Amino acid sequence: MNAVFSSFVTDQWMPTVLDAGVSDLALVVVDPTLPERRSVARLRVEAGPVLVSLTPARARELALAEGDRIDDASLGLVLERAGVTLNGADHLFYLTLDAQAVLRGEAPSPATRQLTEADAPAFEELTAAAPEADLDEAFVELDHWLVFGTFVGDRLASAVSMYPWDGTRLADLGGITLPEFRGRGLGRTTVRAASSAALSRGYEPQYRCQEDNVASVALARAAGFTPFGLWEVVTAEE
Repeated sequence: MNAVFSSFVTDQWMPTVLDAGVSDLALVVVDPTLPERRSVARLRVEAGPVLVSLTPARARELALAEGDRIDDASLGLVLERAGVTLNGADHLFYLTLDAQAVLRGEAPSPATRQLTEADAPAFEELTAAAPEADLDEAFVELDHWLVFGTFVGDRLASAVSMYPWDGTRLADLGGITLPEFRGRGLGRTTVRAASSAALSRGYEPQYRCQEDNVASVALARAAGFTPFGLWEVVTAEE
C-alpha cells in the first residue's frame, strides 16, 4: 500500500497487520469486536495484504485461527462447507493525507451548501425526480448527520449525505445527481464540499460503492479519492 492514508483508516482496517505485506495468501484476523452482520469479511488492500476477518465464533466454526494463511480456493471451500456466502465486493475509497490538504485549501462553490430541514421541499423534489435504482444505491437522506447539496438556479441538482459509520470516525457517504444535470461536475463538487465539512469535524470521509458501479467509481476518483481496497462481507441472511 503506497498511498498514505489517515490513521483512522489504517486503524479501522489493519490494526495489527500493517506489516503483513503483499501475499497470494490471505491473513486470518480474529476480531471479537466485529458485529455479527460482519462475522466474515475479506478485504483486498490495494498493493497490500488480503485480510480475512472473523468473529471468534466464526473462526471456531471455520476451523481457522489468528495468523493463519489461506489461499482463495481453500477459503472458498471452507466457506462453502459452512454454508457461508460473501456479498459482491465493494470498493473502499478514502482521501490520502495529501488530498486532504488540497481539499482543505479549496474555496467552496457558491452554489453548494449544507442542507437543513428547511430544504425539505427541494430535497423531496430531487428524490421524486431521481431514478429509483440510483436512490437505492446512493442512500442519501436529509436527516443524516451531514448533508450537502448543489443547486442549479432554485433547483437542487445534486445531494450528498454522510453518517458516522458503526461508531467509528469514518463518515460514510452517498450521493446522487439528477440525470439531466450529470456531466457538469456537480457530483464532484458536492462530494468534495461534504468531505471538507466532515474533515473539519474530525471525521474521515469514506466512499463505498459496488465494484461494478462504473459511474460511482469514476466519481470517487474525480472527487480526489484513492482506492484503498475491495471489501466483501457475509450476506445478510447468513
